[in-house]
Amino acid sequence: MPHFLPVSLDGIPPEVSHPDPARVTSGDPVHTTWNIEERDGLYCGIWQSTPGAWRVNYTEWEYCRILSGVSILTEDGQPPVTLRAGDSFILRPGFTGIWAVIETTRKDYVIRV
Repeated sequence: MPHFLPVSLDGIPPEVSHPDPARVTSGDPVHTTWNIEERDGLYCGIWQSTPGAWRVNYTEWEYCRILSGVSILTEDGQPPVTLRAGDSFILRPGFTGIWAVIETTRKDYVIRV
């Protein structure tokens, strides 16, 4: 097994899903995920969502970098943060709030559970 793995969608089948309808606050967002690496509680890949908004509740740690689109992330009790291509951030366990996709958003991610 090689120790170098490019982050590429080539040959990775996408998984299509929707947020839990009970958590959706607007729209009908569709999520597409390309899981590139899954091992030892670590997940890495690319995620995309069409416009809409839903409640999130993170129990895991996640690093993200926005590749395209516009989203607004609002942590409960905090001001909203607009995210655009090039923005990077960390979501820590316990983060709760609203993820609103304004323009179809694509991000790469690393999740540690």
